[in-house]
Amino acid sequence: MGTTIIAPPARIPIWLRVGLWVTRRVTGKDLLPPRLLAWYPKAAYSSGVMEALVAHSDKNLSARMLKLVRMQASFSAACPFCIDMNSQRFREYDINQQELAAIQGLVSAEDVTTFTDRERLALRYAQLISATPLSFPDAIMRKIKAAFTEKEIVILATTAAQVNYWARLIQALGAPPAGFMEPGEWPELT
Repeated sequence: MGTTIIAPPARIPIWLRVGLWVTRRVTGKDLLPPRLLAWYPKAAYSSGVMEALVAHSDKNLSARMLKLVRMQASFSAACPFCIDMNSQRFREYDINQQELAAIQGLVSAEDVTTFTDRERLALRYAQLISATPLSFPDAIMRKIKAAFTEKEIVILATTAAQVNYWARLIQALGAPPAGFMEPGEWPELT
């Protein structure tokens, strides 16, 4: 069982097994969190629906920007499982080492010249969404409202909130990283 506080149930309902099969097909992994959720099928089902419907790209929000938001929320929540899953293949999104350092809080995003202004704002918004206590300063929110459409703001907010949902749930259940990233590929968690 490792670090988890519970083991998956011995019997998983057939309709949840279909969801687990889809998860394996999409991720290439037999993930522990959805199997743990099988103890409460309503939570498993609703979590699966949320995961299936969250945005991965939009005509105005690139896959790169949404990847940056997922990674920022993962690091901000300090969730090893989320960092592992959401940081895999970060190089395919043209995320360089200096950008990665900014996401980790090692350097200021303002000093990273390869970020666009919109990416910097999206990263800051993801940090605010992932912070406890929640606080959304008026000055930053004015900049976000000026840079993004209403739809884009909702997509950014739901993307970061979705990562935070999984981060809290996964850490509460004690699920370890799933091994999406090779050991030498893992970004350092500081």
